[in-house]
Amino acid sequence: MISSLHATAQERIDLYPGQPQLKIAGGRKVNDVPHIDHYKARADKKNGMAILICPGGGYTHLAVDHEGTAVAAFYTEQGFDAIVLHYRLNDVTQSGSRYPAQYNDVTNAMRLVKSKAAAWQIDPEKIGVLGFSAGGHLASTLATMHIPAKPNGSGPEKWSSRPAFAILVYPVISMSESFRHNGSTVNLLGPDATAEMKDSLSTDKRVSAATPPTMLVHSSDDKGVPVENSLVFFNALRKHKIPATMHIYDHGGHGFGMAPKDPVLNSWPALSVEWIKSVLDKK
Repeated sequence: MISSLHATAQERIDLYPGQPQLKIAGGRKVNDVPHIDHYKARADKKNGMAILICPGGGYTHLAVDHEGTAVAAFYTEQGFDAIVLHYRLNDVTQSGSRYPAQYNDVTNAMRLVKSKAAAWQIDPEKIGVLGFSAGGHLASTLATMHIPAKPNGSGPEKWSSRPAFAILVYPVISMSESFRHNGSTVNLLGPDATAEMKDSLSTDKRVSAATPPTMLVHSSDDKGVPVENSLVFFNALRKHKIPATMHIYDHGGHGFGMAPKDPVLNSWPALSVEWIKSVLDKK
């Protein structure tokens, strides 16, 4: 059962060693910096795949417990190495970190994980991203705005930031349409962001032929981040002929995470595992 799973990170890696000024929570008094927590796959089920997890929180906090640690526990039981990203945020006074800080964190994290592939015994071409809510938006920027590999570079920059697949759970996608999540938009871009900037970070407009296969999960009664966010992204994927699947539930609202107590909603994690395997088997 999902509700009985628990995981403890085996390793923490700071994304910017020696730069303590890069606080996660901006103006808040939190002694933390951008980093990843690595959870190793269950040894007898290890499949060589990995997943980078981006918890939600409106770009102002991180819902690490139910959209990070609990998620890592599930996927490690399925044989995946799981990596939870602690990315930079803003705060209510708008004194924290704005774009592109969060984008830099997620792209650096993906390239770092790929650089660790040999040591962690995972396939660098089978590492995907999973994001919830605002973390879903961040994951969608990783899926649609790629940094190319530098073959002659050193360390993580030798690797492309492109994930092998993306799973977006009740994601924030649009920052320019009427159904946008205004809190995430303001926290990421600031209260005075131009229409052009909002449009450029509406990731349905960033989908291209290079976007990886994507799975979307949403509920039709989500009043926080309306389901139209997933719908426009799905339609953009179809337009560009990107393999895509979408599960829209008739209940759940916003923020249900792994939904351990709901026998309908909690079907999506197992479905995602089979979907990932089917996608990567075609590579």
